[in-house]
Amino acid sequence: MTYRPAADGTHPPLLSPGYRSTALRAPSHAPVVLPQGLTELAGPALAGPSGPSDHDLTRQHAGEPIGQRIIVFGRVLDSDGRAVPDSLVEIWQANAAGRYAHARDDWPAPLDPNFTGGGRVVTGSDGSYSFTTIKPGAYPWGNHHNAWRPAHIHLSLFGRAFTQRLVTQMYFPDDPLFAQDPIFGSVPDEKARMRMVSTFDLDATRADWALAYRFDVVLRGRDQTPFEEPHE
Repeated sequence: MTYRPAADGTHPPLLSPGYRSTALRAPSHAPVVLPQGLTELAGPALAGPSGPSDHDLTRQHAGEPIGQRIIVFGRVLDSDGRAVPDSLVEIWQANAAGRYAHARDDWPAPLDPNFTGGGRVVTGSDGSYSFTTIKPGAYPWGNHHNAWRPAHIHLSLFGRAFTQRLVTQMYFPDDPLFAQDPIFGSVPDEKARMRMVSTFDLDATRADWALAYRFDVVLRGRDQTPFEEPHE
């Protein structure tokens, strides 16, 4: 099958001047292309979720986390719109106050003892996945004066091998912080940027329980979801 690369402007450049930390990690020389071996093409195989609550971040502790419950769901598709089954999807995020459960996150927002912020699930035969979680809050970061990250959820997707990992971020509709966020803005093409924004789905909302946001992930082709780590 002919490989169809992503359109120009889909993925963020490794060096994005507005996103200051890329100046420290962007390569200054052309990459060295290494031949693919058996490890890159076929393995190691990935294990499934380790526990029954991995997909439900609101049920991982003794009590209920604070914040708006949401369902994040969608499908993982290839460039021809075909389902990608048995693919490991992981998420991590800040809590409702915009703070991560991480030792290096020390800004003065409250931690939630009932919310760790990490989940994982394997896609079904139709490429579907679903998480129940808490809508994350915005948080400040030191990129520039009064810099705030829009609310977002990180997604990691694996293909048939560990080295095929792809990482992206899912945003929420109509966030007022989009215009001043250099990470969101590092994707050059506006239409590609908007493919990182989820869609509110009233039909998928669980009555009296949780709102729902749909986020489909397309792995390759013209409609590819922008990735922070695009491994072609």
